[in-house]
Amino acid sequence: MLKSAAPAGTAARPQKPLTPHRTLAALLTIPLGALLLGGCAVGPDFTSPDAPPATSEGRYTPTPVVPQTVSAPGPAGAAQLLAMGQDIPAQWWTLFHSDSLDQLIRAALLNSPSLAAAQASLRQAQETLNAQTGALQYPNVGLQLGAQRERAVVAAGTVADYNLFNTSVNVSYSLDLFGGNRRTLEGLAAGVDYQRFQVEAAYLTLASNLVTTAIREASLRAQLQATRDVLALQQKQLSVVDVQFNAGAVARSAVITQRTQVAQTRATIPPLEKSLAQTRHQLSVYAGKLPSELGVPEFQLDSLQLPTTLPVTLPSSLVRQRPDIRASEALLHEASAQVGVATAAQYPQLNLSAAYGTGASRTGDLFSGASTLWSLGAGLTQPLFNGGALSARKRAAVAAYDQAQAQYRSTVLGAFQNVADALRAIESDAEALRTQAEAESLAREALNLSNDQYRLGALSFLQLLDSQRTYQQTRISLVQAQAARYADTAALFQALGGGWWNDAPLADASLPGTDATTQRPQKLPVQ
Repeated sequence: MLKSAAPAGTAARPQKPLTPHRTLAALLTIPLGALLLGGCAVGPDFTSPDAPPATSEGRYTPTPVVPQTVSAPGPAGAAQLLAMGQDIPAQWWTLFHSDSLDQLIRAALLNSPSLAAAQASLRQAQETLNAQTGALQYPNVGLQLGAQRERAVVAAGTVADYNLFNTSVNVSYSLDLFGGNRRTLEGLAAGVDYQRFQVEAAYLTLASNLVTTAIREASLRAQLQATRDVLALQQKQLSVVDVQFNAGAVARSAVITQRTQVAQTRATIPPLEKSLAQTRHQLSVYAGKLPSELGVPEFQLDSLQLPTTLPVTLPSSLVRQRPDIRASEALLHEASAQVGVATAAQYPQLNLSAAYGTGASRTGDLFSGASTLWSLGAGLTQPLFNGGALSARKRAAVAAYDQAQAQYRSTVLGAFQNVADALRAIESDAEALRTQAEAESLAREALNLSNDQYRLGALSFLQLLDSQRTYQQTRISLVQAQAARYADTAALFQALGGGWWNDAPLADASLPGTDATTQRPQKLPVQ
């Protein structure tokens, strides 16, 4: 029985015996109280890096980009207005006004294995954090039951057999005096953030790949059709040359030259057909389907509409909107927390333990007052000599932080390069399309003149066919210029981050706070 000293001048009163419930409550109070008395966390307190100083100038390129591109006649020829400071919609691909593309992307977001893998990694990181939170922030409480049959020497020459029964509740807790546990949890939380932004990056990459692949398919279809038209004209030319050769009007070299042109043009068709087939296969895989499965729509350039207004977020906002930058920042945060963990390991560690139970030789005596057993303990450990291991680990953690900081800066530089390249490409694509549209218009005008001259007998059939072939070749170049405008527009949306911050982050419906109908959890705040 425990007693306490009475104040001076008063009669001492016996303490009430510690009942099992009171003792257990006292034992649990010790580590919980220690938790509240924990010290501050050592190591650096992480703050998000500032945007690069140059972003305050409000531009991505050394010289300002044109606020509006030039226009050209025909498809994909509309002038594009660069709306600086305007936000990007979350479903940015809908700006191409293609229902088939929109439906394909939405289906792919539900069936993509790469996206499912990113979501699973996020769930794993979250549950790892949950597990460590329970292990490091709360006391470890365990129940132990035991029964033994023993034989022992109880007196000289006397051996006795007896039973031993015991029950106990054990409590242990490591007091986080210098924040090592808190830094560990901080690092794990940063790992969750990293996986969350990896999901957003996978979401953006998948949508971008689908858009650019659909554009490539449409371009290949148009190029293939134009090439076949050129081949048909060249074959007509060859037929005419053969007739002229048989009549003795031309030399054999003219026949050979024309056959060479036909063979060269025919040789370009199989690579285009192969690229088209491979592009279709890639679309199926992006959509989560086998290449042999049906249901993937076919795309034509005339089924797409070029966005005429391009929202361009401010440079100062890019570091908060690119998923890869945010993921790199999370890794930097994790590395910062590890410096705190390594620093805390150099300080004393205080461990508390308590146990309460009973032991008796008969089960009926287990809960009697005489069988009560209890213990309280505290242990302090302080590293004194370890061959410099702890100091080396801290230096390694600092070096890892420096590495993460350099990688973060590299990611930021790459992101700004992506945007600058896309902006210049959009400007150059508009100029190239205008020039190519002019060349196609002149070739078409020349073909019309050739048709008129041929009807009047002022032009030979071979000259007419040559004008037709020239026109068809300019068509191929025009198709390529049109596709470049679509593709680089999609590249700009991707380079700017894709607008994920305007919708809830993509994740799995099993996570807390998730809307199962959209498979997206609650929205992350944009800091």
